[in-house]
Amino acid sequence: MSTHPIFDRWPAEYPDRLQLFSAPTPNGVKVGIMLEETGLPYEPHRIDIMANESHDPAFLALNPNGKIPAIYDPDGPDGKPLALFESGAILIYLADKSGQFLPADAGARYEAIQWVMWQMGGVGPMFGQLGFFHKFAGKDYEDKRPRDRYAAESARLLGVLDDRLASREWVMGDDYGIADISLLGWVRNLIGFYGAREIVGFDRFGNVQRWLDTGLARPAVQRGLEVTAA
Repeated sequence: MSTHPIFDRWPAEYPDRLQLFSAPTPNGVKVGIMLEETGLPYEPHRIDIMANESHDPAFLALNPNGKIPAIYDPDGPDGKPLALFESGAILIYLADKSGQFLPADAGARYEAIQWVMWQMGGVGPMFGQLGFFHKFAGKDYEDKRPRDRYAAESARLLGVLDDRLASREWVMGDDYGIADISLLGWVRNLIGFYGAREIVGFDRFGNVQRWLDTGLARPAVQRGLEVTAA
């Protein structure tokens, strides 16, 4: 069994399997969904971020940034263990490891990665800030300009996605992949947990709604959303 410090705090029952350290946030569920979709054997560990467990020294030894999700693969590249954080990087790694959900063609591969980066750099931060200012502590701020700024940018990003999906079933066309997996939890959260459907005018984006419904109906997505929920 690995001597990595993470296992002092979260022991592995199945140390030969890929180990997932996560929570049911929009970033966290990406990796749970991906693991369920690929069928790779893994063992999940729930990190209680409300109890600040992501800043436990053992977790920081795995991810010095103190954020979920993170993985530890005992059978990484060349058979060597690999610790990895950042959900987008993990999705790409798992796609390469499993040979699934990322095009083999070089041009299409980079196009798919581009959409994952778009989610990481735009959708995640903007939707997350809107959640703060609309649902959480920021909602009590008298100045509504921050909320309105993030609502407008979130709506713009939804428009970009809606246009992309106007003639495609999935972000990359006929094939579901990591670009979709990276986005599903965020769009679900925006109109669900964050309660921001009206403020972003979500009902305008019929292509996004159709894509979201189709994605959430996938059995592996349903399982992946619950991986670290209990």
